[in-house]
Amino acid sequence: MAAARGRERIVTSSSLTPPPSHPQAGFSLPIREVTAPGGLSAWLAEDHSVPVVSLAWSWSGGASLDPEGQEGAAALAAALLTEGAGDLPAAQFQDALRDAAIGLSFHGDRDGFEGGFRALGDALPEAVRLARLAMLSPRFDAEAVERVRARAIAGARQQLEGPRGQANRAFWAQAFPGSPYGRPPGGTAESLAALPVEAIRAAAARHLRRDGLVIAAAGAIAPEAFSALLAEVFGGLPEGGAPEAPPLPDFVLPALAGPAPGGGAVVVPVDAPQCAVLFGQPGLPVRDPDWEAAQVALRVLGGGGFSSRLMQEVRVKRGLSYGIGAGLDVIAGQGLVTGSVATENARVTETLNVLRAEWAHMAAEGPTQAELEEAVSYLTGSLPLQFTDSRRTASILMGQRRNGRPADWLAKRPERLAAMTRDGVARVAARVLQPGRLGAVVAGKPEGI
Repeated sequence: MAAARGRERIVTSSSLTPPPSHPQAGFSLPIREVTAPGGLSAWLAEDHSVPVVSLAWSWSGGASLDPEGQEGAAALAAALLTEGAGDLPAAQFQDALRDAAIGLSFHGDRDGFEGGFRALGDALPEAVRLARLAMLSPRFDAEAVERVRARAIAGARQQLEGPRGQANRAFWAQAFPGSPYGRPPGGTAESLAALPVEAIRAAAARHLRRDGLVIAAAGAIAPEAFSALLAEVFGGLPEGGAPEAPPLPDFVLPALAGPAPGGGAVVVPVDAPQCAVLFGQPGLPVRDPDWEAAQVALRVLGGGGFSSRLMQEVRVKRGLSYGIGAGLDVIAGQGLVTGSVATENARVTETLNVLRAEWAHMAAEGPTQAELEEAVSYLTGSLPLQFTDSRRTASILMGQRRNGRPADWLAKRPERLAAMTRDGVARVAARVLQPGRLGAVVAGKPEGI
């Protein structure tokens, strides 16, 4: 239930995998800020162990800037940037990428517009040429537009075929009614079908600007060469920035009302043997000093696989679901606590009651000392594992920079985690977790609601 690809991609959950048995101390990721002619700046994690360079960049806005009735314009524009540019139609552009083994892509999401490439060192000049061409001279040929549009429409329809997609659509619409953030970021089948090519071009032009760029790179490139690369890739973009994205409004999903069975849940009727449940509440601003302590509390509650309280209570003890999880998402700089579970129609009420009870229990008492130690151990020990390739590293650094982190934030994370106390995390759990604002959307045929 990701809110945005540009969000902070620091793992707080392990699905069903066990945590490392010991914290890994001494994690270090040297990051340099590099400035290019013209004032562009970026973070660089230089690493020559593999002859690969990855570059990631983003602008704020994304689908939140799509005019009403033109939902999906940013997402469709992003998908079309690699479907022909300059004198290269779609097939030739894709052939050029394949011939040089270059991975180049763009993506429009709920609150951002992103691009990125990965290339071998020998192919870096070609990657730069094609990325620059895609941003400065996209073609938007009629054949490519209709092919990509058809694919997007099919995807939008497919998402609504099951309970999960229906629940996701309703969750955001109910949480932020009337707001761009409550609309499907990829558009609806109806909005995509009606989009004129001029609206798609306009969506690309809103974002492809020199100002407001957030850039990060990782791999086998020296700072001097990276500075020149930045100027070559982005120097030709028009000056100015994208329009200011709207602020995230209040989260207004109706709260689960206990002790009534499933009271307050929003129900979306879907003819299916199981219900998909998406739940959530407001969180913290991403720059809040309690952010990491909230991550620890949420790992204990719902992000630790079989070690989490929700998994123990919902799956292990009662067999209500195969899995359940919760964590922090970020939209427009604001954190949201979101999670999901699927269960039989007849057991939705019990599942929601257990969910709300565990939410209230964690808010009231916080983690135990043993739970705190396990969470800190996992979050510390898993940190280096997230930087195993240049593409992931560049993407994570871009998210950190977008969220206003200092360059040494990652290097100092183990130290900050080690300093956390049970009382401190309990205080943050009481502050963040709000049982009275926890809401849920149920898609299916729930019994007793």
